[in-house]
Formats: sequence, structure tokens, C-alpha cells
Amino acid sequence: MGHLGQASPPARPGRRRFSLARRAPAHWLGCTVFAVILAMTTGLGPHRVWGACAAAGYGTAALLALRDSRTGKRAAVTAALLGAVVVPLVVLVVSGAAQSEVGVVERSGALLLHTGSPYLPHPAHTVDYNPYLPGMALFGVPRALFGDGPLTDARVWFCLTFLVCMFFAARRPAGGLGPTPAGAVSLLAAFPAVALPLAVGGVDLPVVGLMCLSLALAGRGGSGTAAGVAMGVAAALKWTAWPLLPVALVLLAVTAGRRTALRAALAALSVAATAVVPVALADPHAFAEHVVLFPLGAGGVRSPAASPLPGRLLAVYVPGGAALATAALVAAALGVTLSLLIRPPRTVRAAADRLAVGLGLAICLIPATRFGYFVLPLVLAGWFRYTSKTGGSSSARPANLPPYPVPGRPDSDRLSGGLAASGDITLQAIRAQPAAGARDVQRGTFST
Repeated sequence: MGHLGQASPPARPGRRRFSLARRAPAHWLGCTVFAVILAMTTGLGPHRVWGACAAAGYGTAALLALRDSRTGKRAAVTAALLGAVVVPLVVLVVSGAAQSEVGVVERSGALLLHTGSPYLPHPAHTVDYNPYLPGMALFGVPRALFGDGPLTDARVWFCLTFLVCMFFAARRPAGGLGPTPAGAVSLLAAFPAVALPLAVGGVDLPVVGLMCLSLALAGRGGSGTAAGVAMGVAAALKWTAWPLLPVALVLLAVTAGRRTALRAALAALSVAATAVVPVALADPHAFAEHVVLFPLGAGGVRSPAASPLPGRLLAVYVPGGAALATAALVAAALGVTLSLLIRPPRTVRAAADRLAVGLGLAICLIPATRFGYFVLPLVLAGWFRYTSKTGGSSSARPANLPPYPVPGRPDSDRLSGGLAASGDITLQAIRAQPAAGARDVQRGTFST
């Protein structure tokens, strides 16, 4: 026990550096174990290919990450990307092996071009169903137009859409801290829950990419039109993107004003309606059968999505369980809606968390669902939490206010008080240097 007044022994930084240096190898080692287990246990050919390639990439990344240097960490991420995304994607595209969703989307693209509807009028088998909204068929149009080829594979366009959306969602402001957008996206793409669908063809990745882009644009203020267009495109792909609209619009209303939120809502609904309404009116029966009844497990053919989640367990093992699951789903939706009204999100991270909770509840309660759908809430919650710690765009500032108080403007005192409370700048500092301080503030160069 130390004496009073005696200096406490200094912390041992060597032990902390040792712990931090082992985090990356442990992460990649865990990814390696996951890939090996998947390769040995799955009955799906594309997943076995991914597991074998990813295990080699992740194992190499774990070895490279042992080098406690920035070069070693970058080399580890590169090895993981090559093994878990690039190599299996090339192998599967060249061999033609893919998840069934890829074939469904490519067939829907051909149907859209030739019949004006991406849905078969009389589906008889599971593979005949297309449970996606009409916008998803656009990913199959390149193959319908240009024939078979590596660049016309739908999953290539899934991958590109996701990566581009996440890159712009991670845009770092000038002078910001943390990794570059390319570095952040590379680390995300190398994560197994993302790398696997990138390689085998997961339709949820372009959806969640557009959702993240919509929230990021909403958090940056502006007119709201760009955020609304991104929301509308996401909503035209899949029903799971529709919960994005109320969350993002509430965020815009709180941070940028009701007019901006209304402008974004009009843009979103216009884009979504342009893609969905003409197809729905062309063949209402086929539209309802494919995108309403089939996902709910009420179509002519039962959906193969059969993960042991509460909604399916209720529907299968409890009398009237489907109605109970639907009622629970409606109750969860009302609860999330009330939370938006009572405590609206004021930052992009808070909005993403609220959306992730809502989607997680929906995935658990829908009677026909898969574990793979959890990539949506995982990416939403993890991405903005990560970027908010590394200087990414995660918080929103009212778009109609300048970043610094400008003397003479009616909003100067209000903003100065808020900044002083947060510790960014103090009114005392401005008053101490009234002449030079005012000039510097007007130029946006006042020292903080």
C-alpha cells in the first residue's frame, strides 16, 4: 500500500501495447475458424468454395497482423480481402456457381425486358418466385442485354453497388481523423458476414449499402433531395428497406427542418413509385403472389426460408401462430414508431441504431426468414459506430447554421452558446480578442 503523497507507479505501456497488438491477429484467427467450420459443415457448394478460399486468406492475415506495424495491418487486410472476396468471387463467377438468388434476379431482368414484368404469372416451384421489388431486376439486365460473361453476372453488380455506396457513406470531412473511406470499406468488406454474400451473391448487400448512404446523406444536411433519391432507390429493391424511410425522415426533420424532410419524402416516394407502381398495375395478381404472399409464407408454394427464429417457430408449432407472429410484428413496428415520436434520433448513429433494432425485431418475427438477413442490422449498427469513432460522418448539424458563429447574424449567439457548452469554443475567448477574434471567426480560422 503506497504512502500518502507518494507518486503512483507509472503504467506499464508495454503490457498495453502487447494487448493491442494481439487484437488484429485474434480477429483474423477467429475469422479463419469460422471459414474452416463453414467449409467443413455446409452442404452448399458456393459456400464450401468460399470457406476454403477465405480460410487461406484469413490465416495469412492473422500471420501478417503479428507484425506490430501499420504495414503489417494493411497487408493483413489485403490478404483477407483477396482470400475472402476477390479469389472466391472470381472462381465462382468463372465456374457459374452461385446462390439461387443470383439466378432469380438474372431471370427477372430478362422477364422485365421482354414482358414488362419481372414476375412469372403462374409460379409452380420455389425457384419460380421472385420475392424482390421490381428495382432488383435491374441487376439482371446486363446479362439479359449482353449475354453470359464475367461482367454481366448479377453478383458483380451487387458487389459494386455495395462498395460504392459504402465508400460515399464513409466520406471523411476535410481535416478529419481516422482511416480513409477506402480503408474503412476494405475492413468492412473483409468481415465474414459481408465477405460471404459478396462472393456468393447476397441481394441484401446493395440494399444495406443504399440504406447507409441514405442515412449518411441525411446527416450531412443539404436540400434533402439526394438523401430522398437514395431512400427511394433502396425502397424499390426490397421491402426490408422501407423501415428506412420513417427513421431517415425523422432525422432530417430534427436536424435540417420539416421542409427538408418533406422534400426528401417526396423524392423517395417518387423514385419508389416510378419503379414499383407500373409493374404492380400491369399484373396485380403476380405482384401480390411474388412479393407479398410468398415472403409471408402464404403463397402457393411455401418459402424455403426456415431459420429457427421466433416468428417461424410460432407459425409452425403453435395453433394460429402465423397470426400471433404477424400481431407481434405489428406491435414491434408500432413500438419503434412511437420511439421515433417520443425520442427522435438526432445523429446518424442514433438513427442507424434505431433502424437496426427495428429490422432485428422484424427479422425475428417474420414467419419466413433467414439468419442471413441479420447482415442488415449488423452493418447498420456496426458501420456508423465505427465511423463515429474514427472521424467519419456520423453526426448531423442543422444545415441552415454555419459551422462557426458569425458576428452580426441572428443565430450567432444561439450557436455560440451551444458550442461553448460542448467545449469547442468559448465566448470568453471571442470577447478577449474582440477585433482579431471577430475577423478570424468570419474567415472560419479561429483557433479552438
